[in-house]
This record gives sequence, C-alpha cells and structure tokens, in this order.
Amino acid sequence: MIALITQPLAIAITFIWIGLVLGISFLEAWLKFRAPGVTTAIGLGIGRLVFGTLNKIEWLLALVLAVAAFVQQEPVLATGNVALFATVCLMIMQTVWLLPVLDKRALRVIDNQPVSSSNLHIIFIIAELAKIALLVTVGISLLTDL
Repeated sequence: MIALITQPLAIAITFIWIGLVLGISFLEAWLKFRAPGVTTAIGLGIGRLVFGTLNKIEWLLALVLAVAAFVQQEPVLATGNVALFATVCLMIMQTVWLLPVLDKRALRVIDNQPVSSSNLHIIFIIAELAKIALLVTVGISLLTDL
C-alpha cells in the first residue's frame, strides 16, 4: 500500500523539481535583466533571493525523495538511488561552496565594489545541467519501476 502512494509522489516531485530548476536557472536567471528598469544591482538582489529559496526547496524535495526511496526499499545501488545521491552531492557543493561565493560576489556588485572575472557562473550552469540530467535519470527510473 505504501509503495502505491510513494511511487506516484516521488515521480511528481522529481518532475516538479526538474521544472523548478529549468524555470529558474535557465529562464528567470537571465530574463530578469532584460526587464525594463531592472538594474544589475536589482537583478542580483532578486537572484540572491530566488536562488537561496530554490536551494531550500530543493533540499526539501531531496528529503522527500530520499524518504520515498527508503520506504520503497529499493536496493541502495539502484539507478534512481545512485542518481539521487549524486544530485545530493551536487547540492552539497552548491550549498556549501558555490552559492555562498556567488552571493558574496553579488553583494560586492550591489555595493558598487570591484569584482574580478571568474568562471563561477559557468560552473553553476554545468552543475544545474548535471542536476537536471540526474533528476531525469531518477524520474525515468521511477517510471520504469511502475
């Protein structure tokens, strides 16, 4: 009975998560700077808020998926579990290192302080693309287990 509930829930959460990352990281992130009257400082302030909130939501979604995987008693090395673990590893990197560094850089720009060029945004984009690929793997794994 529990699997009948957790499987559809896990599938929905996985694809909602994919939609959140695609919508925020690949649409909102750069489109906000094209809106009339949005300065770099305002756009960065919005970005800090949005990406900080997205990160918290992603941790909640990851927790729910981990609980669903535990309840379903899938083998630890099942494809979906490995992909979910790799996703969590990416999120740890983003939460502990990448987002705080990007946040500090954004604050420097907002405060009109000089900021040297870096590849941090490229690293973030690559991490987001990898996260999407991993989540698609989780979703496909869940769908094939139906």
